[in-house]
Amino acid sequence: MSNDQIFTISELTKYIKRTFDNDEMLKNFWVKGEISNFKKHSRGHMYFTLKDQQSRIQSVMFAGNNRFMKFIPEDGMNVLVRGYVSVYEANGQYQMYVNEMQPDGVGNLYLAFEQLKKKLELAGYFDEKFKKPLPTIPTRIGVITSPTGAAIRDISTTLKRRFPIVSITLLPVLVQGTEAPISIAKAIRQANVVGDLDVLIVGRGGGSIEELWAFNEEIVAEAIFKSIIPVISAVGHETDMTIADYVADLRAPTPTAAAELAVPHWEELYEKVLQRKIRLQRATSKKLENNREKLTTLQKSYAFRYPEQLLKQKEQQLDRIIEGFQRNMTYVLERKRTSLDHIVKDLKRNDPKNYIEKAREQLVKKETLLQQHFLVIKKDYDSQFQQLLVKLESLSPLKVMTRGYSLVYKDNGKLVKSITNVKKDDELQIKLIDGSVFCNVKNIETDRGVKNE
Repeated sequence: MSNDQIFTISELTKYIKRTFDNDEMLKNFWVKGEISNFKKHSRGHMYFTLKDQQSRIQSVMFAGNNRFMKFIPEDGMNVLVRGYVSVYEANGQYQMYVNEMQPDGVGNLYLAFEQLKKKLELAGYFDEKFKKPLPTIPTRIGVITSPTGAAIRDISTTLKRRFPIVSITLLPVLVQGTEAPISIAKAIRQANVVGDLDVLIVGRGGGSIEELWAFNEEIVAEAIFKSIIPVISAVGHETDMTIADYVADLRAPTPTAAAELAVPHWEELYEKVLQRKIRLQRATSKKLENNREKLTTLQKSYAFRYPEQLLKQKEQQLDRIIEGFQRNMTYVLERKRTSLDHIVKDLKRNDPKNYIEKAREQLVKKETLLQQHFLVIKKDYDSQFQQLLVKLESLSPLKVMTRGYSLVYKDNGKLVKSITNVKKDDELQIKLIDGSVFCNVKNIETDRGVKNE
């Protein structure tokens, strides 16, 4: 690259990218920082910013590198990451491409354990209400563990020693390594499909957290939680606590302890049976003694000593009872018959037909009276009407006009009652008995002869 040459942005960016890519130090290194702006893409790629108090750098971890991480990164988490730095040509920004990530200060397995534990606890996997009780006397026990490990020997020995008649079915699985979780979960599901087992013991002997990690996987926890058969977890030693221990219906500190919890000891059962046998014999003897005393008492009773006399007494009592019954029946029948006669008489006396006939007669009488009253009232009103007609006729103006009188109206229709109501040249209508005369006022005079013009 010479100083007098002019480059495009793409050429300059490619040059910077090659410079970064050729730097041995930037090809593979570890760096620590705090995660912020974390985002996981739907395709599995993780995008975030690594920062400290003075600087920050954009980072990306592709799905192929984060697929097997035991924990999920989140904002605020301090981490150690290994990778390389290069330039993203699309925006000319340098960023770190992360190949590996570990929690800073806390182990990644511990962090993954705590995250899964919190997730399953919120989902109710540890709730006591989902714990299934163990059968008191199981006859078939399934053991899910390695066929070559010490755990199967300890479990088988303990089961046979404590309860020899129990049937043991081994479901061999891998108990460590990447394929172990799938193997264990598959065995639990197969045991439930077969369905002829009373209890499942799932576990292995002691080891490091990495060796026990299969029992901290979600697939194993889900298989235990969904198991219809009660599950006893027996992983490692007393101090080893796994996710399977939290989800199982019962947790045993060791495989040997799991076998002891799964079955009762035959000597303890024998002792219980013996004690119950003794209690049953005592109870039976006491019951027989009581019944024997009752039998003796009955044998000494009057009924057993003089059965014929007792039978005769009972026959006499039966005769008296039959006589009393017949007497009472006759009395009751007589009372019922008398009561029936009274009811029949009351029905005849209160026959509805009689009430209807009486009501019909009263109705005819009231109709006759109503017609009579109507005729009297009508006659009175007719007489009053004729009197009013005579009076009205006598007061009618038409009647007065037949005697030569007339009515004078102004052109506005008002009746002229005085000479003060008209003036000269007013048009008037004089209404006579047989018609009207229309005229004008030429002169107005009072009765004293005074003109009013």
